[in-house]
Amino acid sequence: MTLSTQSKLARRMALIQPSATVAVATRAAELKAAGRDILSFSVGEPDFITPAHITEAAVRAMHEGKTRYTAVRGVPELRDAICRRSAARRGVTHTPDEVVVSVGAKHTLFNLAFALFEEGAEVIVPAPYWVSYPEQIALAGATPVIVETTEASGFCVSRASLEAVTTPRTRALVLCTPSNPTGAGYDEAALREILAWVAANNVWLIVDEIYGELVYGSFQHRSPLSLAPELKDRIIVVDGVSKTFAMTGWRIGWMLAPKAVAKACDTLQGQSTTNPCTPAQYAALAALDGPTLPVEEMLAAFGRRRELLVSGLNALDGVSCRMPEGAFYAFPNVKDLLSSAKPGAPRTDVELCTWLLDETGCAFVPGEAFGAPGYLRASYATSEATIEEGLRRLNAACTRLRAGT
Repeated sequence: MTLSTQSKLARRMALIQPSATVAVATRAAELKAAGRDILSFSVGEPDFITPAHITEAAVRAMHEGKTRYTAVRGVPELRDAICRRSAARRGVTHTPDEVVVSVGAKHTLFNLAFALFEEGAEVIVPAPYWVSYPEQIALAGATPVIVETTEASGFCVSRASLEAVTTPRTRALVLCTPSNPTGAGYDEAALREILAWVAANNVWLIVDEIYGELVYGSFQHRSPLSLAPELKDRIIVVDGVSKTFAMTGWRIGWMLAPKAVAKACDTLQGQSTTNPCTPAQYAALAALDGPTLPVEEMLAAFGRRRELLVSGLNALDGVSCRMPEGAFYAFPNVKDLLSSAKPGAPRTDVELCTWLLDETGCAFVPGEAFGAPGYLRASYATSEATIEEGLRRLNAACTRLRAGT
């Protein structure tokens, strides 16, 4: 008897779902390749070219023969630079043996899930959440405990909501600030509440700060580590160069963690990918130690786009959108649009995203993928011209849905 392909797969594969963000981007790319005029608001990466001095550093490294294996956790020069930059930003010092450089921040989070979580453990994840948090936790055998947040709370979790789900099995809280998908940032008061909970319950706080340098207006990003340096042995910071320096494809991320955790992840990575790409590590070093003007220019452009997109979304019939503090995402509420649409029109955010892609050529990610049905994620890491045209198409689409045509 021949076994089916499905029966040959490991049982753990039934625990995870494909990435919705990747799926939308793939579908949009297919339509574009088929000749459709597609405007993508789905991909979470800057549309800028990596600054020249960073690319040149990688080329120089290759010409110098820096193309061989490195230490699993990364070259010493890069880990030194990570420690210097983090100390300047967060006011807390780390040593290179508390740093592990991985193949992007997603890989860092994957390593942490397998090093820290196991069957029987519970890990708290506020919703809306980045799609990979609960999937990685489940794959490691632990249980993701989803805590919903609201627009009224700024999409921020409170100590009271954390206490409500805390059990003896609670192992960690995974926090993203500023957030993917909402762009919401935690202010100092909210973070101090969370830190008090961490201290009282002796759990891990894994804080994803990959968007920490992309904040706007009067909002100031504060790292939990800077507010509670005495909890350094419980706080793990995840960061990288992907978003700030337009280096998503270079795949360099890292953790700042207690030595025992870093050593465990070093061992785990040593049996999976080994070191991240060697020339890319030297590119990341140039990013951290290089001029700041390119980053400042990209940040200013994101700020203009944020204002343009959010104001335009709020002008649409049946749509509302809070102003995000950071990252490069808006998270419009489309519940009124869905509830008031005529029979036969999209009734869920998933159906709406499919309809918008097919009817208008605009690609968004449904909020359901992030644990927040009734919302869409719209990336403004795209040109102002694209945003303006996208808003024009959306306005026509909303009018059609309201009229039932």
